[in-house]
Amino acid sequence: MTWLFILFAVLLVASPVMWLKPSPRQRRISALRNAALKTGLVVKLEKPPLHGIQTAMPAYRWRYPQERPGPDFVLVRDDHASSALKPFVHGWRWRREPLRPLPEALEDRLKGLLERLPQDALVVESHRHALSLWWWESQDFPRFSTYLEDFVALRDGLAGRPDDGAVTVPFGQPPGG
Repeated sequence: MTWLFILFAVLLVASPVMWLKPSPRQRRISALRNAALKTGLVVKLEKPPLHGIQTAMPAYRWRYPQERPGPDFVLVRDDHASSALKPFVHGWRWRREPLRPLPEALEDRLKGLLERLPQDALVVESHRHALSLWWWESQDFPRFSTYLEDFVALRDGLAGRPDDGAVTVPFGQPPGG
């Protein structure tokens, strides 16, 4: 009987310690976010630009240079978009289109990227300050890193194309080029 009490006391002491131990998913997400931060990304948990989702969601942001703001647009995965929204590419719809059409090369890069993103990527958003990917972090960093080059090239192409019409690219360089 004494051994039973000792075992119960040990389990009582050890159980809170086990709860504090991060799960494999928490360790994977921590490693993903740390690696993403090292590449210059900004990772924030915020309410996404989606109807019906009130909880915070991870947003991975590629900042535009301050002197070269980006356009405003929001693309939403079909599963979370109204059928009344204009389709862009298979599986994605415009919630808000940029006021000026994107150059063909940028539009093709964006379409190719959207078709490759994981199913838990729900929103791609651009505003004056950053290009953002809203997703549930289903992949580890080596897999996620396969998108980085495309996002950086897209961000660089969109920089200097704000929707207010004041294109701020250097003289002699075409916007988005």
